[in-house]
Amino acid sequence: MKSEKQIMVVDRVILFGNDYFQGFRPQAEVDYEDRIRKNFKYMKRSLAEQDPSHKQPIGYCLIVNPQTKRIFAYQRSSHDAKYGEKRLQGKWSWGVGGHIEKFDVEAGNALHASLMRELEEEVEIVGNKELKVLGYINNDSDDVGKVHFGVLYVVETDTDEVKPKAPEIDKGAMKQIGALEKIATSPDFKVEEWSRIALEPLKQYLSNL
Repeated sequence: MKSEKQIMVVDRVILFGNDYFQGFRPQAEVDYEDRIRKNFKYMKRSLAEQDPSHKQPIGYCLIVNPQTKRIFAYQRSSHDAKYGEKRLQGKWSWGVGGHIEKFDVEAGNALHASLMRELEEEVEIVGNKELKVLGYINNDSDDVGKVHFGVLYVVETDTDEVKPKAPEIDKGAMKQIGALEKIATSPDFKVEEWSRIALEPLKQYLSNL
């Protein structure tokens, strides 16, 4: 069961120190990754989800083709049988990621290993993949964000052939940034908060290409 899995957590006080922030923080300002690597421990997921004194590090990646400037966006399934995380059901997202487990740590760079595993499980990318870190996401304004901490990556690829694999994804496709902004601002769509936060650093990244 997912709730019984041992996942990586970091004590909130140790993670932030005097560098607490809300929203997005660029990677160049503070090396939170180093704090995670030096101070992580494991906790049963069912306990971690109810414990805001600890943060669960999540590698959260945006799949981008730098040539076409298209980004993979998808809608999470709204069906209980396909998507058990009620807090995220049916929401739109452009971030792929998940919890870090013990075997990810054994692979070396745990954040990278967990991200590549999640990408393999969630989507099919018919092309090359290169990881680049943009910064960090923290959102303590909702129940999901209170217990998670995002390391925001871009996964650069040379293809627009990105297809959903996991049953948790209802539909997904490569889209221009304008389409993502319309989804984020439309009352007709529910968008996960981390994806909203990631929009501005994503636009900045695209403008620098």
